[in-house]
Amino acid sequence: MTRQAYSFVRTFAPEPARELCVDRHYLLCASAGALRLEAQGQAWLLPPARAALIEAGRPIQVSLPQPVTTASVLFDTAFTPPPAAPLAVFDLSPLARALVAECGAWGPGDEPLIPYAAALFTALAAVAWRLAETPSPVVVPAGRSPELRRALRLTEERLGEQVRFEDIAAAVGLAPRSLARRFEDETGLTWRAALRRMRVMRAIEELAAGDAPVTKIAFAVGYTSLSAFNAAFRELTGRSPTQYRDSFV
Repeated sequence: MTRQAYSFVRTFAPEPARELCVDRHYLLCASAGALRLEAQGQAWLLPPARAALIEAGRPIQVSLPQPVTTASVLFDTAFTPPPAAPLAVFDLSPLARALVAECGAWGPGDEPLIPYAAALFTALAAVAWRLAETPSPVVVPAGRSPELRRALRLTEERLGEQVRFEDIAAAVGLAPRSLARRFEDETGLTWRAALRRMRVMRAIEELAAGDAPVTKIAFAVGYTSLSAFNAAFRELTGRSPTQYRDSFV
């Protein structure tokens, strides 16, 4: 019989999107690099010091734009109640990080957990489930219709340029007014708001990938003003880019 809860650490090379679905509640943490998660018409970014809590049996799309090292903890559905949301991405507290590290000593196996280990996993579940109630705001729409998904993909491909909404609309074969309605109906955001979120998400990926200067990252994601980039970043995350990078440690 597989343990009621166990942990493992793995390093992955970059790879395109693939579906992930497990029969246990899944706490996924990034310790190096960043990965993307997509489900229910939305996309999240998981850089270091963040975690995703995924309900058992919930399929999600995972893509790795850069090398990633993850620490995963899986909980049997009989070991802990289901999370409040099918998927939540949130900041790890120092306590949660310490518990994830301590639980790392117990990987998959047939032997039952010793009482100390069972207590650790129980404590981690309690802390993670509570943190998941305050999810990260770094989320962008994925879209439902083929036209909107293509519009989002084209927008993301042109983040480093001075991309124009009219050009995106023409590329997907819709009038600007029609595409604007698609954005409002399917995402609740304007195209410009979605663009701002996508630029911040790309910036977080760059912050997690190395030590490139913030100014260089700002220009790479399409900002011509460092102050405008800092303002947009802080508006979405509540922190400056430098503070956000410091939180990865």
